[in-house]
Amino acid sequence: MAVVIKNDASDILLQDEMPFDVTKLSSPTILEDVKNLSFDFGNATFNSLYFDGYHLGHGTAQIYENLHISHSKGPGQLVDMLFLQRGRFNTGLEGVTDNLRFSTLEHNLLYTPTGDETASVEKQDGLNMFMISFTAERFLSLAEHNGDILGKMADEVAGNRAAILEKDQNPHITPRMNAIIEEITNCNFQGGLKKLFLQSKTLELLALQCSQVIEGMSHKSNKPLSASDRERLDYARSVLLANMQQPPTLAQLARMAGINEFKLKNGFKQLYNTTVFGYLSDYRLELAKDMILDGAKSLTDIADEAGYSSLPHFSTAFRKKFGVSPSRIKH
Repeated sequence: MAVVIKNDASDILLQDEMPFDVTKLSSPTILEDVKNLSFDFGNATFNSLYFDGYHLGHGTAQIYENLHISHSKGPGQLVDMLFLQRGRFNTGLEGVTDNLRFSTLEHNLLYTPTGDETASVEKQDGLNMFMISFTAERFLSLAEHNGDILGKMADEVAGNRAAILEKDQNPHITPRMNAIIEEITNCNFQGGLKKLFLQSKTLELLALQCSQVIEGMSHKSNKPLSASDRERLDYARSVLLANMQQPPTLAQLARMAGINEFKLKNGFKQLYNTTVFGYLSDYRLELAKDMILDGAKSLTDIADEAGYSSLPHFSTAFRKKFGVSPSRIKH
């Protein structure tokens, strides 16, 4: 995988082959590796798992100056699910788009038959990314007879044509998607059970991506959100989560974000495929589940931290979402 990294002045900061061993993808058992990179322009850590045509990876990076990256994956092109949990960058995918902007909590599904990609990454601290890559053969086997969305993508992959799930605007990562990513990165299973678990969670993420696109089609008649509206909605989301124990009303949140209440409600539906307080409820319950599994706090304390007025209220909401009571998963 040839990589060239330049700065804003077009000085070459790094030029390296950085070979990618595609044979790892055909391993019947899980292969793991960790890469730690440190340069004057930034540093990064990336953890990878390879097996049966899958590559799962997650990493963090600190970028000390604006970077312009070009790389070619070479033979054995992959279909990539990319989830940007924190950060921002622009990418160009040959045959797809010259300029696709990724920002915090956005995702997409991409395929470039040439494997040639470019990216412009701004100076930033704490870029956090998760991705799942499939060999073309693995992706085609997963997509077969599994709905029109995957079917259309598979037709492009089979024809060796560039493809993207959503070209105009990256979908937002939902709380459930984030929870699955956490489950994958913190998986405690070993051997064959771990492989089975990772496969199941990968399929769940893929299904959620497709479901989000289908739901989004019903909103296509809405006027597209401007960049400034998207920023205000993302700010509103941040305020909502920062005050989840005593959340503001819709009117208060709209004023704080500098957006009218109608656009706040409809914008949340467009960006996050749920209501304002539906998003908050999902976040609270996913957070509570993580705290329960951690085992360090009582259910009463967890309910309070998650913003519930009483343990019975919390238990009812938890059972409705996850199908089991919080006390059951605690033991």
